[in-house]
Amino acid sequence: MRPLGAQESVQEIAARGVRAFAVELMPRTTRAQSMDVLSSMATIAGYKAVVLAANTLPRIFPMMSTAAGTVTPARVFIIGAGVAGLQAIATSRRLGAVTSAYDMRPIAKEQVMSLGGRFVELPIEAKDAQDASGYARAQDEEFYRKQRELLGKVVSESDVVITTAVIPGKRAPVLVTSEMVQKMSPGSVIVDVAAERGGNWRVDPCGRDRRGAWGDDYRAAKPGKHGALSR
Repeated sequence: MRPLGAQESVQEIAARGVRAFAVELMPRTTRAQSMDVLSSMATIAGYKAVVLAANTLPRIFPMMSTAAGTVTPARVFIIGAGVAGLQAIATSRRLGAVTSAYDMRPIAKEQVMSLGGRFVELPIEAKDAQDASGYARAQDEEFYRKQRELLGKVVSESDVVITTAVIPGKRAPVLVTSEMVQKMSPGSVIVDVAAERGGNWRVDPCGRDRRGAWGDDYRAAKPGKHGALSR
């Protein structure tokens, strides 16, 4: 239902006198675990994002030694180490890619490393990074500006970038800019799992972001409303 992000739909439901339950707001408690559809679908979305990226990238994920030489493994960078991000890390590792991840919550470092991923640390600290439920809290625009500036080098060196950063009840923060995309290698892939919430990388369906065309040499897989989270 997304009651925090689809107010018109909720108001229409209320006007008709319909009783509705937003099961995605189910608390993360032991008693409610079997009804936690948000975490369950986020896990699937993280897995699906990596599979989609692997199918789109014009090279294989694992290192491969052949008679013609050695193929180096793909470099996968995952932004956001929540439920979807952690599953993406695990799936990427299983497929043989060199996997790194970033999350503004310090507690995520141990979780990323436990899955075999490399945690990217930035010289920037978020204020009150997460709420009582473990979700990330929204930060001010100055923080996001600095964050984008520091993430630029890592993004440009990656073959695949998967963004999963969402803030409950708010529009997803912009983490990937056109400048970053233009510095990526031709054929690189970006999968924006947060597209349904506005997207961490803002582009329109024609492949143009807010600053204009970024070129046909860059491929983008952007599962939005009818993508990984909704299938």
